[in-house]
Amino acid sequence: MVFRVLDIARRVHDHTWKLDPIIRSLLDTDFYKLMMLQMIWKQHRGVDATFSLINRTTSIRLAEEIDIGELRDQLDYARTVKLGKKEMIWLAGNSFYRRKQIFEPEFLAWLADFQLPDYEIDIRDGQFELHFHGPWTHTTMWEIPALAIINELRSRAAMRGMGPFELDVLYARAKARMWEKVERLKTLDGLSISDFGTRRRHSFLWQRWCVQALQEGIPDAFTGTSNVLLAMDNDLEAVGTNAHELPMVYAALAKTDEGIAAANYRVLEDWNKLYGGNLLIVLPDTFGTAAFLADAPSWVADWTGFRPDSAPPVEGGERIIEWWREQGEDPRDKILIFSDGLDVDTIVKTFSHFNGKVRMAFGWGTNLTNDFVDCAPRRNDQLRAISLVCKVTEANGLPAVKLSDNPNKATGEPDEIARYLKIFGSEERVEKPVYV
Repeated sequence: MVFRVLDIARRVHDHTWKLDPIIRSLLDTDFYKLMMLQMIWKQHRGVDATFSLINRTTSIRLAEEIDIGELRDQLDYARTVKLGKKEMIWLAGNSFYRRKQIFEPEFLAWLADFQLPDYEIDIRDGQFELHFHGPWTHTTMWEIPALAIINELRSRAAMRGMGPFELDVLYARAKARMWEKVERLKTLDGLSISDFGTRRRHSFLWQRWCVQALQEGIPDAFTGTSNVLLAMDNDLEAVGTNAHELPMVYAALAKTDEGIAAANYRVLEDWNKLYGGNLLIVLPDTFGTAAFLADAPSWVADWTGFRPDSAPPVEGGERIIEWWREQGEDPRDKILIFSDGLDVDTIVKTFSHFNGKVRMAFGWGTNLTNDFVDCAPRRNDQLRAISLVCKVTEANGLPAVKLSDNPNKATGEPDEIARYLKIFGSEERVEKPVYV
């Protein structure tokens, strides 16, 4: 494939129209959102869910960096976007994970008329209070575009006032840094890596540049992107399965502590019924990996692999390998997918540690698509990525909780977190800073 390399610096400097939309397609989202959406649509159409913006980097006062009027304009524009004919044909006819028609015709017919629902926004103590209330089938689709909009508006604000040469230097340095990372990854024989960088990217154009650079720089190692639009436009695999929101909602709706404890496994049962095959990847850390493994049914060991998302990669991976061996499984037949705050140093260390012990894949996120620290000619801390998430906070009016293997990534009301800790325990939870 031949790429036309866009002059991003010139494009950033020259855009002068009133609204430069950030979200131009509903496919500008992560693939796992569509996979989960089909399951939600089939099985949980009666559930309401609230998603809320959470800025973990509390030192950054987002509402003082981003104009609320600009944010409203972008959110309002995203609400007008619908899937086009080309996009619907691609979803219906393309193969995903080597499977044709993974999306059912009835679901696609419903999706053809889909639009993002309304939102609620305010400012409190320098932070945006941004909430999405409504049917789970609709509010779930706000998570990725909302985060992409806010992160790109923050980048635009940081670059406002830069001249064309200053912008050119900024992007030249960022490109050079990115390519240095590619050169290091070339040395890892057998590496499998994909782009997971949509939600906290510097911009859509920059994510596209990074994806195309990986296609050219490490074509044998680069396995695809979680961004559905970029996968379609660049003839790449769309990758991703499911996320923490599923067990969070299942647990919130449970009527007993026993129901909460079983939520993880009920999600896996429902997922297996709908998808099965090579989509059987376990996300074990919603309420703590140790608790998940301690009570996991024996059939979980038959699944293809695990994605240890919040534990330290080496320690978390070794704990899962130990569990596989206890279940009589050969880890070399399984896969671990690492995706938490990765950069090249972590990827190299993790790959070197597990090479030959287990199959591996890496989902490279924020440090791929938003690494601009010290790239500007003038000091500009607004170009530093922050830890911004949009999490489900209620389901049918009931509070939702995520514990995580890292207490600093927990979400939910303090009393509800305390309740969940009594159910799941705090074993092997390791506190570490959250930068992205």
